Order: sequence, then C-alpha cells, then structure tokens
Amino acid sequence: MFLKNALRAATALSLIVAGSAYAETITIATVNNGDMIRMQGYTGDFTAKTGHDVEWVTLEENVLRQRVTTDISTKGGQFDIMTIGMYETPIWGGNGWLVPLDDLSAEYDVDDILPAMRGGLSHDGTLYAAPFYGESSMVMYRTDLMEKAGLEMPAAPTWEFIREAAAAMDDPGSDTNGVCLRGKAGWGEGGAFITVTANSFGARWFDENWRAQFDQPEWKDALTFFVNLMNDYGPQGYATNGFNENLSLFQQGKCGMWIDATVAASFVTNPNDSTVADKVGFALAPDNGLGKRSNWLWAWALAIPAGTKKEAAAKQFIEWATSKGYIELVAANEGWANVPPGARTSLYANPEYQAVPFAKMTLDSINAADPNNPTVKPVPYVGIQFVAIPEFAGIATEVSQEFSAVYAGQQTVDEALAKAQALTTDAMEAAGY
Repeated sequence: MFLKNALRAATALSLIVAGSAYAETITIATVNNGDMIRMQGYTGDFTAKTGHDVEWVTLEENVLRQRVTTDISTKGGQFDIMTIGMYETPIWGGNGWLVPLDDLSAEYDVDDILPAMRGGLSHDGTLYAAPFYGESSMVMYRTDLMEKAGLEMPAAPTWEFIREAAAAMDDPGSDTNGVCLRGKAGWGEGGAFITVTANSFGARWFDENWRAQFDQPEWKDALTFFVNLMNDYGPQGYATNGFNENLSLFQQGKCGMWIDATVAASFVTNPNDSTVADKVGFALAPDNGLGKRSNWLWAWALAIPAGTKKEAAAKQFIEWATSKGYIELVAANEGWANVPPGARTSLYANPEYQAVPFAKMTLDSINAADPNNPTVKPVPYVGIQFVAIPEFAGIATEVSQEFSAVYAGQQTVDEALAKAQALTTDAMEAAGY
C-alpha cells in the first residue's frame, strides 16, 4: 500500500511539474445532470495535479446538443472539451471533427472501459470519446406503494403490468402519480423514451429500404398506449417533463414508478436529496412480449474537438475525469453509491460497489441493450433510442415536437403520426436515401 501511494504521489507530482510550465485554461461544455455537477466540485483536484484551470459551460440537455453541434460543424472553437454521446461520437469521429483518443496512458487502462461503451464511442476501431458514465434505462419504483397495492414488481415486467401497477398506486388525493415518464420534446429527451417504447411494441423508424414507418400499426399502438397511460396516471404537464423534471418529482415522493436512465438510481436513493431514498426498488425496463425490452444504451462522454489549441491539457482532463482514480475520489468522499456508473469493468468487479443495491440491475440493463439489433423487425441502422445517421437529430427533434403536442392535448395520435411520416419521408428523400 505504501509503494502504491508513493507511486501515485510521484505521478501527481510529475503532472504538477509538467502542467505548471504549460498551464492552460480549458473550456468544457457539459449537461446539467447531477454527475456532471458533482464533477465540477472536484475540479480543484485536477487543477492541483496539473496546473490547468477549467471554465464550465453547463447547459440543459437540448441546449447542449444544439450548442456543441453548431460549434463543431462550423468550427467555432468555443470549447476544448464537449460532453457528447453515442449518437454524435462515431459520426463526428468519422468526419474528422474529433481528436482520436488513441494515445491515452497505460495507467489510464482503456481496456477497462466496458465493451458496450467503448464500441459505441468508437469509429472504425478508434476511440473518439471517453465515457464519464454509461447508462441504460430501467424501472425505479416505490416499494412501499407497491406493497400497499398488493402487487409485486417482477424482475422483468411487461407494459401491461406497468399499467396495472400505475393504476393501483395512483392517488391524486396525496399528489402521487402512478407513473412518471418523459414527454419533453427533443430527440434525446422524450424522443428517446417513445422510441424505445415503440421498439418493444414492434415498431421501427425505418424499414430495410429506409422508408419511414410511422404509418404502420405498431407505432399507433405504442403511442396510443403511452398517451393513455400518462393521461390516466401521469403528472399534469408531462409534455414538458424530461429527465431532471421527473427526477425531482420522484425524489419528492410524487411518482409510484419512474422508467428512465439507470444513472438516476444514485440520486433517488440518496437520503440527502430524496424523500423516498429507503423505499426504492429496481427492475428491467418493460417489454411487450415480443423479445425487445424498452431500454436504451447511452454514455455521456468527453471528446475533444479537432482544431483546439489545448489538446494536451484537454487529454489530461479526460484522463482525470474518466479514470479509476476519479471513481475512487468520489467514493472516498461521498460513498460508492455516488460514483459515475456504467463505464468501467473494474467497478462492477469491486465487492464494495457490488453491495450497492442498484449496481447489478444497472449492469444487467446495459448488457440487455443491443444497438446492432434494436427492433423486432430487421432495420438497416444501428442505435436503440436513435438512428446512427447524421440526418436523425433534425428529423427526430421535429417528430418529438409532434408527439409532445399530442401529450399536451393539441393534436391526436393519428395527426401526429401522419405529420411524422410526411416530414421524415421528405427529409430522407432530400438526403438521398
């Protein structure tokens, strides 16, 4: 242990000496999720070790995506590091817009990154972004309300069970909604959720010839089920609720169930933030008996835009923030339940982390996601809650806006699907598919 600590101290000292001679201020764009906010609180450790300072630009998810996409496609140069995900990384890496992360240090141990995360953040075998955390999605539910309803959550529930449980737990008199789900417009917000729900109903974005499929019965079945479920047992105004809004509702005890990112587990079970921390259970995302669960695969990852003049400092930050050492730093200060999940194999081999109540379900959910075979019927694309083509972000943002209008009572399911079919068809024809 003494030798290990001495080596760490020597490494830290060498970083300080190396960094102080070339001290930089790097600008990082990131999303306003809890783990990223926590990371900002520890950047003093990075500065102490390297001499580099950090300026943060912290944005709501939809705004972040818009800002970084505009900046990198126009070579704006506002940021030295961007927080992006599995959709953007392979496309931008293939375009030459990102710095390859093919020379990270041996100590960093890139082979320790979970294969699903490493594969999703690579292009042609080259890593272009390092996962800060990885996630799938799962059911989080109130164990006390489930027991009161006389029900038992299966480890792998169906959508019909979710509806039955939502009905049993819904209690407007106590401001408790049976279920809280994303309805907020945005391809990565409500758009992501309705896409994985549709996957489990047998729907798909495109057939094998890239023809839009919103005119098919599976999409109508999925969207109708979702709208009825949320209108009957969801919160008022769910059309504008995304990840953070539903997190807040669940922490306040206003949701019987919440199906969302596995990363939320540490926040709903944290007694400092959640009024129901000791009453939360976990299950796989629901299915519809067709062989596909409604869970996604995602990583919020750190990437370096090509053309930055601070590449060396940016790589040092990425190594620091996505390292085993950062995980240990958070664990030492806030406990293992609060470390960034879903990125490293070694974390799930650690007995201390295995004792965290949601660790196994998170890993099982990640392993259950198959981006190469995301749908019941065959498709020509890779991606579960997204389609890995450059045109998708624009198309799916518009489609999600049409769906959110249904959730807000502004149009019918049939009207939204007809508009989604038309706009998707037009965009794909214009793109030459």
